Amino acid sequence: MTDSNNLTLNFGPQHPAAHGVLRLIMEMDGEVVHRVDPHVGLLHRGTEKLAETKPFNHSIGYMDRLDYISMMCGEHAYVLAIEKLLGVEPPIRSQYIRVMFDEITRILNHLLWLGCHGLDIGAMALFLYCFREREDLIDCYEAVSGSRMHATYYRPGGVYRDLPEEMPKYTPNRFISKSKVKKLNYNREGTLLDFIADFTERFPSRVDEYETLLTDNRIWKQRTVNIGVVEPERAIELGFTGPMLRGSGVEWDLRRKEPYEVYDLLDFMIPIGLNGDCYDRYLIRVEEMRQSNLIIQQCVTWLKNNPGPVIIDDNKLTPPKRKIMKHDMESLIYHFKLFSEGYAVPEGEIYCPIEGPKGEFGVYIVSDGANKPYRLKVRTPSFVHLAAINEMVKGHMLADVVSVIGTLDLVFGELDR
Repeated sequence: MTDSNNLTLNFGPQHPAAHGVLRLIMEMDGEVVHRVDPHVGLLHRGTEKLAETKPFNHSIGYMDRLDYISMMCGEHAYVLAIEKLLGVEPPIRSQYIRVMFDEITRILNHLLWLGCHGLDIGAMALFLYCFREREDLIDCYEAVSGSRMHATYYRPGGVYRDLPEEMPKYTPNRFISKSKVKKLNYNREGTLLDFIADFTERFPSRVDEYETLLTDNRIWKQRTVNIGVVEPERAIELGFTGPMLRGSGVEWDLRRKEPYEVYDLLDFMIPIGLNGDCYDRYLIRVEEMRQSNLIIQQCVTWLKNNPGPVIIDDNKLTPPKRKIMKHDMESLIYHFKLFSEGYAVPEGEIYCPIEGPKGEFGVYIVSDGANKPYRLKVRTPSFVHLAAINEMVKGHMLADVVSVIGTLDLVFGELDR
């Protein structure tokens, strides 16, 4: 019998522990953490196996629901993998639209991360500030897809439809007067691109507000500086990607190192950390929001000046226009075949990664020439990052575990899959 005063403590699996059901079994010596054993799988939904039983297009919506904070980025990797197996290239306009919405999604992700991370550590007001900006970007999702979260907007060969010429508007009711509605609709009189352009002009000053609240805040720095330090070499060994890797000082971003879509045509910078602690990772995500804003501005300018098709004209892969389908029997047959059994993808295998908001999100597909994947595997950053929690919190206090969980930016939809 060992003589030990250590206490074994269950952390979780209640939902507020993270975005999903996280259970940590912690070995404590008083307030000091000796060991942490994460237990996952409580949100396992069998996404990869489900995708192997359905035609390729039917699984695009599943990708939204993996990382349900970065919806369109999940779709993007899956759609790119299918396109590479099919050997098709989407029109240049659809590539700009995808990049623009990838960066809108990155801002959405980081805003929710910042609000929840602040809430975990004790910065209550920040959550409300972040959701103020998220609401505008969620409206952009709704304008192009009709859904505020799970868009299913990207398709093999392009995007579902072109950007709308008008934005949904608020209407007066017994709670909101006409004068208040007029103020709310001031930036909704033009197109979606005009609305996004207005947002990108306002957003840098809003990020300044977040930084005023946090960056030099004494309590924030006490809770994040020198907490969860990971050296650059160790970060690479652990398989870190995204802000977790760049926070340790490693300059690695797939948008620069292995550019996809039109990222090689755009001008932006990659922020790099120095100390590899929670504070550095906070600074990096804040700067990434500024850089994403610059990318969105460049995309808006290009899209305003370059109209064109947004999806390839191949009825074996994309549905025919409805007005043609009503008069043309062949188009009706194509439509029925596409939505009932889909399309056959040539034999082969492909791994297609993108630079998601949390890190490298990749989709590996093996095709046997059928209309559904023979094997589908998703590489998610949250799963890799959670594996490092034991060495990140060892020797820290119990309260610091909350800071480390926040800095990992975990979402269990993609972690458990």
